[in-house]
Amino acid sequence: MRAYIENKVAVITGGASGIGLALGEEMLSLGARRVVLADLNEEKLRKESERLDATYPGKVLGVPTDVTNRERVFSMIEKASEFGEGRIDLLLNNAGLGLAKAFDDTTEEDWTFAFNVNFYSALYGIRAVLPIMRSQEGGGHIANTASGIVFSPMPLQSMYSATKAALMALTSSLRSELWDDHIRLSTVIPGTVATPIWDKAGGSPKGAITPQESAQGIIKGLAANERIIIITEEDKSGARNHFLPEYSEGVDAYFLDVARRRKRGEIVI
Repeated sequence: MRAYIENKVAVITGGASGIGLALGEEMLSLGARRVVLADLNEEKLRKESERLDATYPGKVLGVPTDVTNRERVFSMIEKASEFGEGRIDLLLNNAGLGLAKAFDDTTEEDWTFAFNVNFYSALYGIRAVLPIMRSQEGGGHIANTASGIVFSPMPLQSMYSATKAALMALTSSLRSELWDDHIRLSTVIPGTVATPIWDKAGGSPKGAITPQESAQGIIKGLAANERIIIITEEDKSGARNHFLPEYSEGVDAYFLDVARRRKRGEIVI
């Protein structure tokens, strides 16, 4: 992992907390040359960037960024390239929201927002960084954070399921398309992680892994150039089994139970 990260320039969206912040900290500890953290929360971003810069002087840049805004994302990538002296080796499109709402309660505006934050934000980052990665020796690596929900689409989470599934499809398609340009793409399935994404659900579920555990698994997968980086055994099981025809009856029964319980107001993961 150190050999892979050492002397690289990394850009991480959603970098002021949770998995994004843990990724930045892990990469710095492994010898990254520069790490750029992008986040909408300016106060948190400033605090964490200053904290990391005190330990790794001159290696950290925080860039306030609304990732749903194409111009802001392109501007952030430009600043990151300048900070990296013309290089960006790693782009981790990690920003996103865990959206939960019954389909009948969603509006077209809800769906537009969902795709803006969970899909188009990564698309903008990819478009912005490709010219840089194509022009530099060694190419680059882009990782897009999806979710285990792509293997197990959950009831009352149609927006989250659809946006993350679209992101994984985009990433997988581009992986082969850009391979000969020496640009690698990986989809990240980070596991159920104890992050602020669970705050509205009353806290992280039992068995959630830490952001540091997820970050270490992600970096290990990046170093191995894995197509889909799956951190937990639970998500690996979902990837193997959910869409198999022979399991369809059991899968239907399980998710029907989840749907009914959620409709009653229960928090079911």
